[in-house]
Amino acid sequence: MKIRNIFVAAAVMMMLSGCGLFKKYEQKVEAPSDAFGAGDDIAAAYGGTSLSAMTWREFFTDPLLQQLVDSVLASNTDLNSARIAVEKSEAALKSARLAYLPSLAFAPSGNLTRFDDLPWSKTYSLPLQLSIDIDFFGAITNKKRAAKAVLMQAQMRRDAVRVNLISTTAQQYYMLLLLDRELDILTQTDSLWRASLDTQRALWENGKAYSTAVNQLESSYLDVKTQIVDTHREIRAVENSICLLLGVTPRHIARSHWGTAALNHPEALGDAGQRMFNTDYLKIGVPATMLELRPDIRMANYAMEEAFYNTQVARAAFFPNVTLSGTLGWTNSAGGVVIDPGKMLLNFAGQLTQPIFARGKIRAAHKIAKLTEEDLRKKYVQTVINAGNEVNEAMADCQDALEKYGFYRRQVEVLREAYTGTHKLMDAGKASYLEVLTAQERLLGSQINEAFNLYSGARAVIALYIALGGGGE
Repeated sequence: MKIRNIFVAAAVMMMLSGCGLFKKYEQKVEAPSDAFGAGDDIAAAYGGTSLSAMTWREFFTDPLLQQLVDSVLASNTDLNSARIAVEKSEAALKSARLAYLPSLAFAPSGNLTRFDDLPWSKTYSLPLQLSIDIDFFGAITNKKRAAKAVLMQAQMRRDAVRVNLISTTAQQYYMLLLLDRELDILTQTDSLWRASLDTQRALWENGKAYSTAVNQLESSYLDVKTQIVDTHREIRAVENSICLLLGVTPRHIARSHWGTAALNHPEALGDAGQRMFNTDYLKIGVPATMLELRPDIRMANYAMEEAFYNTQVARAAFFPNVTLSGTLGWTNSAGGVVIDPGKMLLNFAGQLTQPIFARGKIRAAHKIAKLTEEDLRKKYVQTVINAGNEVNEAMADCQDALEKYGFYRRQVEVLREAYTGTHKLMDAGKASYLEVLTAQERLLGSQINEAFNLYSGARAVIALYIALGGGGE
């Protein structure tokens, strides 16, 4: 009687100590409150509806870009692989949920036995075997919850791939627009410099200029020609990169003209360039919003959740494992006696397995699970810090592009006037070819710098939109 009481008390104590194994995960890691960092441009951008609240269709208003993004999302190989990974995780979760149910198997068997000169003994058994694990200490429950966390990570990984594709496609698209703009500038420059060369050649033929001037201008003119060839090659390279995203063979990518594909900032004022990356209208909201929307941060949180439940499973391994089994069937084997016809067979059994010594495997598994939890907590904080740094960098790039915008614009105007005036003076014989050559090259460089600054601003706004968790449907 006393021994039975001892066993009952031990069982009750194990049950009570195992209650904590059913506890659900709670996110307790605190993210930095100032994830975006300091800075006047950052502080001015707080408040209002966050830029990330816009869907990508609202943010990218260019119809041709929208069609391109749709095509990439429909056919990209990496995104399809991410979708398949989600389906695999869904299948694993379904299997984990079914672990509560008993397993049932039909296991027929038969034997032919003969001893010495006795007749053959024929026995058979046609049983249905049933087995069920009793989840007293949460092993099955925690495995199911861990499987769900794995599924959520797969979904976030799919979303991260999707957002990255949207960002990459948009940046490549705007790069094409930049290269088209650069090609237009070079084509116009080619025509103007050709006129300067013809003028200088006419002066040389009439003895009013040296051949050196003609050679210098022709060299500069040919340099523009080579830049045109290089730009055509760069356009093809970018188109090929987009085709890789689409998973198709190389082809032309339809696109709008430069200046007609501004990003959507309906409140912003000013010309197209200022509207594109004016930090006064780029609301970034608060870090908490970013945590809710960014796939990588959410994936890091689900990784911590999975590690928590894996630790619970490792703890459950210290407790007994209870299995109930039974057999129902038809057999003609009654121990050492063969009966004919057969009879119904019914059997029930219960088994409790309490680990005592497993060569340190259970303790090692528990320690590894705890260390994994600690590692993932630190990685979560670092993921938030990385995200805040991306926001800060994007805002700084936007501010940089905005400050340069007015300077480049005015510089182009001044140099265009200088080039026109210098060319007229050369036609009148009052300026040298070197002055014209210098004015030409400076104007060309300034025009290309202005165009690239606009692209840099657009790229910065796209990066900010993605860094804040944008890219949703």
